[in-house]
Amino acid sequence: MAENHGFGVDIGGSGIKGCVVDLDSGERVGERVRIPTPQPSKPEAVAEVVAEVVGEFDWKGPVGVTLPAVIKQGVAYSAANIDKDWMRFDARALFAKQLGLGTESVAVLNDADAAGLAEINHGEARLREGVTVLLTFGTGIGSAVFLNGALVPNTEFGHLEVDGHDAEKHAAASAKEEHDWSWEKWAHHVSKYLRVFEDLVWPDLIIAGGGVSKKAEKWLHLLDIRTEIIPASFKNDAGIVGAADAASFGHKH
Repeated sequence: MAENHGFGVDIGGSGIKGCVVDLDSGERVGERVRIPTPQPSKPEAVAEVVAEVVGEFDWKGPVGVTLPAVIKQGVAYSAANIDKDWMRFDARALFAKQLGLGTESVAVLNDADAAGLAEINHGEARLREGVTVLLTFGTGIGSAVFLNGALVPNTEFGHLEVDGHDAEKHAAASAKEEHDWSWEKWAHHVSKYLRVFEDLVWPDLIIAGGGVSKKAEKWLHLLDIRTEIIPASFKNDAGIVGAADAASFGHKH
């Protein structure tokens, strides 16, 4: 095992993917393996697939795992797009047991926090100055907040109330698809959400992540907000890279 390599697994509602990561560059080493998420996505079934993904590689070191959940000390306290059996479940102990590792060799973290770590650890230096926020626009809206490069874990800013609704209802990327909105119309809703967010958090920089960040040129310039916003540089591999970082360095590089 090269000293500058790590391993990350990203658990989503539809797929579980993982691979070896170069911790210096944030690039994946070789191809990633993706296996469909078991349905129902109960903890034991998911842990078996995580072990299957890791087993595809000759990997013996620490492993980082993301979950779409609030994670405190390795325990899940919420469950988004995964089975409700994860609530108050010791995910780190389960993964460690399934992987044959000590709990100190397994990091479990929220998926948006992991995506944020990938950006912060491997992006330009200014991302580690002041308050930087990653927002992932997908089925919902995930958030990761950093102060001078250090993660403030488990923020849930996708659930801010805007016009009497959960912000995700109109500002998530899924809302654009569901309503067949133009980029302009969707950007109007995203701007409303971000202005509420700005007034509460006053970030120095916002990173727009999630699948829709691949089309940043179609909508970022349409936003009417005061904070500088840039597209995420890590796309589908962000969770894997951030998880590998967390397992190898802890939450701060």
